[in-house]
Amino acid sequence: MTYTAHVRGAAEHKPYFSAIRRAAESTLRQTLAEPGELTIVLTDETGMQDLNRRFADTDEPTDVLSFPADFDDPSSGVLYYGDVVIGVSIAAAQAERAGHTLESELSLLTVHGVLHLTGYTHIEEDDRRRMWARQSAILKLLGYTLEMPEEEV
Repeated sequence: MTYTAHVRGAAEHKPYFSAIRRAAESTLRQTLAEPGELTIVLTDETGMQDLNRRFADTDEPTDVLSFPADFDDPSSGVLYYGDVVIGVSIAAAQAERAGHTLESELSLLTVHGVLHLTGYTHIEEDDRRRMWARQSAILKLLGYTLEMPEEEV
């Protein structure tokens, strides 16, 4: 199956593009998703706050947002899953607090965002446990052993 993750962001974020692409494509593969494409955008705290305010009615920055599309791209005929937007400065602060690298945090947020694009949610307790288990399994396959904060487990 063919999966394509397009990564967009500032020049200083380019060293992370490969890990992010790998995390996104692995998530699609591990969830047995149909072949398709998605885009991951790296932005700043202000951009995240603006998107969160406009689309989630919450006027504060957040670490990751997913925007499912689920349509066939008219130019390629390939399923387009949607977009994941990640706040890099927020991810950096979270990585520092958790004691792991920015790359691992960006990979975690990518997996999390792509899981949302494939239909996973964490509103209900059972759904959250299922999503976190899948997220942890994918991260482990990618070589990351991250401890999730207690309130997220």
